[in-house]
Order: sequence, then C-alpha cells, then structure tokens
Amino acid sequence: MIDVIIIGAGPAGLSAAIYVERTGKHAVCFEKLTVGGQIVNTPEIANYPGIKKTSGFEFSMGLYEQATELGAEVIYDRVNSVVSQDGGTDEASGGGTFFKVSTDSGKEYEAKAVIIATGAKNRHLGLDNEEKLTGRGVSYCATCDGAFFKGKDVAVNGGGNTALEDALFLTNYCNKVYIIHRRDEFRGEPQNLEAVKTKDNIEFVLNSTVAELKGDKALEAVVVKDKNTGEEREIPVSGLFIAIGQEPDNGDFAPVADLDKGGYVVADESCLTKTPGIFVAGDCRTKAVRQLTTAASDGAVAALAACSYIG
Repeated sequence: MIDVIIIGAGPAGLSAAIYVERTGKHAVCFEKLTVGGQIVNTPEIANYPGIKKTSGFEFSMGLYEQATELGAEVIYDRVNSVVSQDGGTDEASGGGTFFKVSTDSGKEYEAKAVIIATGAKNRHLGLDNEEKLTGRGVSYCATCDGAFFKGKDVAVNGGGNTALEDALFLTNYCNKVYIIHRRDEFRGEPQNLEAVKTKDNIEFVLNSTVAELKGDKALEAVVVKDKNTGEEREIPVSGLFIAIGQEPDNGDFAPVADLDKGGYVVADESCLTKTPGIFVAGDCRTKAVRQLTTAASDGAVAALAACSYIG
C-alpha cells in the first residue's frame, strides 16, 4: 500500500513528491514519457523566483534528484484507471477507502491517496519542421521565451485571449509582431483586442493559416495561406508563438474527478476533486494561470492536503 501515488512527473508532480516525502509519507510518481514534462524542452528559464537562469532540463533534473534523494520513486508507465475501493476492516489495506491504480503495462497498485498531475500539452500545428524548430524559433509560451527575440520580427498564431495577450507582451521586446488568425474575428475579450489595435508594431494576418515553417537550424520564415483565395505569403520572422490552445489528458479519470468542457479537472486553489482522497495539481486543472511557479505551488498544496487526508 503506497501512501500517495502521483500521476505525472512534471514540475507539479515532482514538487508534490518532495512535499509528500518531507512529511514522512512515501510518494510514487508514474510518468508515461520523461520526467520534467514540457518544461524539459525549454532552452532557458528566467522567470522562476530565486533562480536567475537555468535550462528546462537542468531544472527538471534538479527536481527529480531532490525528490528521489528524499525517497520518492518514479515508475515509467502510464496510468489508465483509478478506482475507489472500500477496504473495510482489512488490515492489509489499512481499512477504509483506498484506491486501485492500473497501468498500461497491466500492473495494479494500491494507494491511500492519489494526486493527478498529468499536465496539459500545447496544441501543435502538425507541420513538418515543427518539432525540429521547437526551441529554435518555435515556441508555445511568449512569457517564457519572448525576451529572447528582442528587436526581431515574430508572429503569433491564434485568436483567443492567450494569442492577444502574447502579442501585447511581445510588443515590449520585438520590432514587429504579426498576428495570424484563421478567422476575421477574434474570440478574445474586446478589451484585449482594443489594446492590440493601439500598437503600431502589430500587423493582422486574418483568414489565414500557417502552412509551412521555413528554416534549418532556426526558424527563418512562415508561409501563410489565405483561406478565401488560397494565396500563399511568406513572412520572414525569427519566432513563431503558437497559441491555439492546450489539450489535457484526463479522460481516464472522469469517474473520480469532474472535468470541464475542455477536459480539465475541476478544482480551485485547494486542489481538491469531487472524490475525497483524490487531488489534482498543475496545468491539468481548471485555472487562469499556467506557469512553472503555479505548477510547483499546486504540487505543494495537493501534497500537504493528501498527507492531511491520510492522517
């Protein structure tokens, strides 16, 4: 019987593991890919309090080493089911409610509490070169990487609040910002759109989609295609910030946690789900701000709540 099973070994999951171990309980993280989550691919982190500058890989390895040195374990397997069990008076289970956790490898584990920390992946364009150029001009986080493009021309792809806010943020650093949107109207809030329209260094590229990314070692240009005419245009840019939404992967946990329309686990800053003993942390939950600092904060909150629940 494991004290706390943590689903995901990104910043939220590893932060949770650290706090669980520091309370004297035992944490086991399950990770389907690699420790660190999306942040591991970020070339430079410069917005985490107390750390002036580090790479995503170094930050992730630091979290991993801190957690495992305290006693946490990481098992590379995908969790596909969490089921609540009534242990009754069974001494082996510790009595009361516990959770049976199943994985893709066919193994089953038992835990007194579970923290869902699966994160959320950015929606990709699905273009050739996209993965290759990620971190070399292609980015999914303007607040993380915008400062690296000071004085350069960049583009933002998207039409929601994130895209508009990213464009506004980038005007503080960049020479010119193109907003590429597949419609002629924006989904973002009117005040954000009005703020964008006041900026002299923003150009709208509407009714258009990104059709091609050009560049070998770094992004050099994007090719956009007009949806109405089919005409293509090449725009020289050093950076492309993709802001077309995120995709959580929480469907397997719907029986024990409410999900909103976007698939995010419904929970506030308390990190509590509808099921006592099931907690959530990081980008996979409903929240306004998804940053490295908020993921780590959620991990601490969820871990302490889980340990309090266990008693």
